[in-house]
Amino acid sequence: MHVALHHSSLRELYDKLSNGVRLTENDALRMWQSNDLHAVAALGDFARQRKVGNRTSYIVNRYINYSNYCILSCQFCAFSRKKRSADGFQLSVDDMVKKAQEALALGITELHIVGGLHPNLPFDYYLGFLKALKALDGKLQLKCFTAIEILHLAWLSKQTVGDTLAQLHEAGLNALTGGGAEIFQPEVRSRIAKGKESAAEFLDVHRTWHNMGQKSTCTMLYGHVESLEDRVDHLRQLRDLQDETHGFVGFIPLPYQPDNNQLEVKHSPTGFDSLKTIAVSRAYLDNFDHITAYWVGLGMKLAQVALSHGADDLHGTIIEEHIFHMAGANSPQLQSEAEMIKAIRETGQLAVQRDTFYQPIRVHSESSTVPPESRVTPNGLLEQNLATA
Repeated sequence: MHVALHHSSLRELYDKLSNGVRLTENDALRMWQSNDLHAVAALGDFARQRKVGNRTSYIVNRYINYSNYCILSCQFCAFSRKKRSADGFQLSVDDMVKKAQEALALGITELHIVGGLHPNLPFDYYLGFLKALKALDGKLQLKCFTAIEILHLAWLSKQTVGDTLAQLHEAGLNALTGGGAEIFQPEVRSRIAKGKESAAEFLDVHRTWHNMGQKSTCTMLYGHVESLEDRVDHLRQLRDLQDETHGFVGFIPLPYQPDNNQLEVKHSPTGFDSLKTIAVSRAYLDNFDHITAYWVGLGMKLAQVALSHGADDLHGTIIEEHIFHMAGANSPQLQSEAEMIKAIRETGQLAVQRDTFYQPIRVHSESSTVPPESRVTPNGLLEQNLATA
């Protein structure tokens, strides 16, 4: 047992975890309410070690946002624009193919693609870019669309959610993203994302996808107007669906970014809160194999610390991220693979390159050579730095 737990009021939670007893909602709330970060961290790290041992994963991927035009006006969102906006954008299929080709030259295994609910793009546009991107490389995994996008596409195609997902899967969709979960509590959801899908609708899209034998991730946006009880309820609903379908491959807590939106928040998430959130998530979500420390929202240094608080994944290289940065994130736009491996090794963990489904592709021993650093310049041209770290 970690020394921090010997005389802690949370000692009994360690006893539960060590005996394989599932934590209750009240247990999770106690962890969040505790100011004893050492004890909370010890619980998260203990649960992590039992799941994955001394390994931390990352993925070599690229983000593509096909458009930021959106018919919704979520209060917390700094990304969406109306068609009259001067800084709105919309990518053609050829634009997306070019970005994908550049990223494939860097060795990516996944494209992560989301966008706003575009007011007039036809359903064939979405099928078209999936088919075009999959044609570049059959092994390229396409992780695309939030639940609200799927509902929008079902409306566009005049089909059920199930039939829409089946058609998208046939066109090349490999996995759903977990974005858009926000907070499930109805009153909070109405305050931060009025008009967005309900919690039940979010969960049902993922349930339908899982029942097709497919996988997805899920998220929680924390640190705005929600209570700790709301967070616990959010995790409970995710754990319940995972008990039912076993279709979630990972959970990604997302710290709220406070700039450039309509939602007034006095105190955005602190590092202290973020580390507790990672630890509670790991200890409570016992049926999830992986918890991701999202370096874009946390910053890489805090994400490294999160690896000793329950997280076992740093997400990906990303290359070009808009949503968090338009909301004020000051982290870099990308991380090279070499930087990801270095960050993991600095924490004493074994770095593992994974695929979309968190399955290992390559395990880097301490003596293995770090891959060459590669990056995309602002004008899209590839540069290679052949010096190894």
